[in-house]
Amino acid sequence: MADLNNANRPLSPHIEIYRREINMMTSIVNRITGVGMGLAGFLIVWWLMAGATSEAYFNYVDGLLTSWLGLLILVGSLWALWFHFLGGLRHMWMDFGYGYDKELIRKSGWTLVIGSVVLTAVSLLALM
Repeated sequence: MADLNNANRPLSPHIEIYRREINMMTSIVNRITGVGMGLAGFLIVWWLMAGATSEAYFNYVDGLLTSWLGLLILVGSLWALWFHFLGGLRHMWMDFGYGYDKELIRKSGWTLVIGSVVLTAVSLLALM
C-alpha cells in the first residue's frame, strides 16, 4: 500500500540540497558557455553576411557589434571560448583517469576559472 505521508517529499534530490563546489559550478558554466558560443557564432555569421550584402547594412551591423554592448558581448564570448576550451582539456584529462583526487579537482577547477580570465586578457592585449 502506498505511504501517503511521503507525498510532500521530492522524488529525487534537488540541486538546492547540494553544497556549491567548484567542480559543480565549472560544469554548469561549461554548459552555459557552450550555448553562448553558439549565439556568438550567430553574431559573427550575421556580421559576415552583412558584409556580403551591402555597405549600408554592413555599417549598421558593424555599428551594433562595435558599440559598448556589442563589445561587451564579444569579450564575454571570448572568455566563454577560453573557458570552454580549458574545460574541454580538463575533461579530456579526467577521461584518461587523472585528476580525481578531491584536492586536485578543486585546484583544476580554480585553474580553469583563473586561466580563462588570464587568457582572455592576453588575447585582448594582443588585439590592441
